[in-house]
Amino acid sequence: MTTLVLVAGAWHGAWCWERVPPALERAGHRVVAVPLTGVGERAHQLSSQTTLATHVEDVVAVVRAEECRGAVLVGHSYGGLVITGAADRLGEEVGRLAYVDAVVPTPGQSWADGNPPETRAARRAAIAEHGHLPPPPVSAYGLTGDDAAWVERRQTPQPGGTYDDPLHFDADRWAARPRTYVDCTAPAVATIEPSRRLVRTQPGWEVVELATGHEPMVSASDALAAVLLEVAGR
Repeated sequence: MTTLVLVAGAWHGAWCWERVPPALERAGHRVVAVPLTGVGERAHQLSSQTTLATHVEDVVAVVRAEECRGAVLVGHSYGGLVITGAADRLGEEVGRLAYVDAVVPTPGQSWADGNPPETRAARRAAIAEHGHLPPPPVSAYGLTGDDAAWVERRQTPQPGGTYDDPLHFDADRWAARPRTYVDCTAPAVATIEPSRRLVRTQPGWEVVELATGHEPMVSASDALAAVLLEVAGR
C-alpha cells in the first residue's frame, strides 16, 4: 500500500480531487487530500498574511499527523510549489513527487516569477485592490457544461500573500528524487508553459501527456487515476 497526498492548485480545495481517490483506494492505496489555509474548505481563514510557506506547513503537518511515511506527494498547478517545499522539509519521510500540470519551481522562485509580465501585473493589481486573488473563469481550464458549473461554484479567492512568497529549497536533494510530470495538452494553459519546457530539458523526469485541460482531476479523472496508480506502484 502507498499513501498519496493530494494538494490542490490555487482557488481550489481538497474537494477538487473527489473523483480520483476511488480508483486508487480500490487498488489498495491510501489517499489523503490536504485542505490549505484560506482556500476551499478553509476559506473562512482567508487572510493576506497567508503565504506559500503557510501552505507548505499545512502539508508537512498533515503528512506527520497522518503518519504518511513514504507517501507520494501530488501537486496540481500552484500546488507544485507547495509539494516542492513540503518535500524539502520532510526529506526521507516522503517519496516520489507527481506534478499535475503544475508549477515546477527553481530555488528562490515565487509563483509570480513563472508568470508572464502581463499576468504578474494583473494579479498584483488584483491583490492590491482586494487583498486576495479572485478566481478566474473556469473556461480558462478548458471546462464546459456540468464540470464547469461544479468547479465554478466551489472556487474561492486565493490568499494574496501566496503570490510573491519565494520558495527556498535544496535543489540537489530535490533533483535526486523520482519525479513524474503530467502535462495536460488540450488546451495547454499558458502560465504552465515554463514548467512544461523545464521538465523536458532537465534530467530525472518522467513526463506523461494527457489530452485534456488544466483540471484533469475533473475532466479526465480516470486517466489521471491510472497515471497515479502507475506512480504509486513503483
